[in-house]
Amino acid sequence: MQIDFLSAEEIYGSFRPTQAVEALRSIVQAGFRPGGDPVRSSLAVDHGSFLMMPAASSELGFGIKLLSLTEAGYRPDLPRIKGIYVLFDPETLAPAQLLDGQAVTNLRTPAVSVATIVDFLEGPGNASATANEPLRVVIFGTGPQGQHHEATLRDCLHGRELEVTFVSRSQPEENHVAEHWAKAESVKAQKAIAAAELIITATSSPEPLVTLGDVRADAIIVALGSHTPDARELSGELVGASTVIVEDLDATFIEGGDVIQAEAEGFIERKDVVSMAEVIRGDVEITRERPIVFKFTGMAWEDLAIARAIASAAQGS
Repeated sequence: MQIDFLSAEEIYGSFRPTQAVEALRSIVQAGFRPGGDPVRSSLAVDHGSFLMMPAASSELGFGIKLLSLTEAGYRPDLPRIKGIYVLFDPETLAPAQLLDGQAVTNLRTPAVSVATIVDFLEGPGNASATANEPLRVVIFGTGPQGQHHEATLRDCLHGRELEVTFVSRSQPEENHVAEHWAKAESVKAQKAIAAAELIITATSSPEPLVTLGDVRADAIIVALGSHTPDARELSGELVGASTVIVEDLDATFIEGGDVIQAEAEGFIERKDVVSMAEVIRGDVEITRERPIVFKFTGMAWEDLAIARAIASAAQGS
């Protein structure tokens, strides 16, 4: 049995970030309810970890993402995330498609962010968008996830100009990123954070990078770098002062250190947290009178949805 493989180049050439965002929003709007995914499995290996993320649903069929994640500082000449996605045929139950796992992840992660918050950025209730003000964005982290978030925003937001500042402790090598870079904790970075309507944290930092006093009153903060209970990128005070959105309550309160620790410190209660599905479907009303925090750790159904959409696009269907 021969199984076709879609390389990263083929995936990026046939599938745009906008399509990834639309794939996620469409399935949620059609009634799909995120949740029930098996908790990701992780094995410690030399110089990193091996992750396994299976998913199955009547709407999407089933598949599994297999990734290796290198420890910080090991082989900086290589991508930190490497792997493959195996997509199965729901009729024959046979492996049907292999996809580059890093490309699936690079498309999926920013698509989850944008699919959840896009209505806040361009909706009729956004005064800045109505006034044609640029969307000021700060991205903590200069790696692939930070860069793919910028690319997804540029591909999806056609009504607003973007002003992006990347923040990190060391100067990036990529020319484009370096041109829009501010050193962490510098005056330039602090001013950019204070002015930003959208802040994205895509780092491996175990300690808070952003606090309540750093951000404007209507800031939207997407925290995606940590996915263990003992690590967080946002302070408990910031989380507690914000409307908090998560992918799935059960999954987030197992892996999402930002909300787990904020709850332990008494800043939030589980009953006050809303899901991304409620937001995308418009089931909850969220104002911009206080910050909005979207905390996600990545769920296997998202990879399955993106892998299925990529395979369909490659087949011209």
